[in-house]
Amino acid sequence: MSKSLSEPFGFWKDTGVRLEGDAVRSLTVTFLEMWNAVKDSDIDDVVFDKYLKKYNYTSREHGYVLPYADSPMDNEQVGEEVYMSIAEMAHDYAWYITPYLIITDEMAHTLSLAAKRGVDVRIITPGIPDKKIVYSLTRSYYNALARNGVRIFEYTPGVCHAKMSISDDFVATCGTINMDYRSLYLHFENGCLYADCDAVKQTKEDFERIFEVSNEVTDYYASGRGAFLRFSQLILRLAAPLM
Repeated sequence: MSKSLSEPFGFWKDTGVRLEGDAVRSLTVTFLEMWNAVKDSDIDDVVFDKYLKKYNYTSREHGYVLPYADSPMDNEQVGEEVYMSIAEMAHDYAWYITPYLIITDEMAHTLSLAAKRGVDVRIITPGIPDKKIVYSLTRSYYNALARNGVRIFEYTPGVCHAKMSISDDFVATCGTINMDYRSLYLHFENGCLYADCDAVKQTKEDFERIFEVSNEVTDYYASGRGAFLRFSQLILRLAAPLM
């Protein structure tokens, strides 16, 4: 999905996936489990069949689809673990797109290690901010990543609000999970991982179109930032867990 907004944000780019088949049932159960965790008085459902309509789906292609979500009922950061696994398992490339980049040291280390062993690791962020403070904080992470070989791109037409990743023409993700503290640790968001199917090819084609209208800023942030700018951005890190 794409739509155009007036200034100051320019063109607003977003993405989504349509699910059919058993993956829809999995995502429905995920929602119902979350719904039942809102209040102490909520009664947990053990059987969800009454909420799930039965359809005779005809498989039209091969591949795998796996919805996933973070939950208030455990201590797992599933969204972060999926993004990190994409980089850890990559052989050729691992590409990410996120509107906000406020990551833990663990994720930064994982991305950097992948780049150091020869994986083409790229991150796309917006070239026009919708939140200026968060935008500055996002850029404060560029230096360490760029120095370790991660390539940084900024989307020039406006705000790229998509949250996707892809690796090796085989596996990709799309969902609501930004690469920031709020999405990864404070919110309970969801995504969909899909592998070995046509949707992966379509996701890569979308990435390639985005790269065509994005500026690579890797070299500038690896060595060209002024000391004052770098210092002021690092000060913002103190508020990173709130962003």
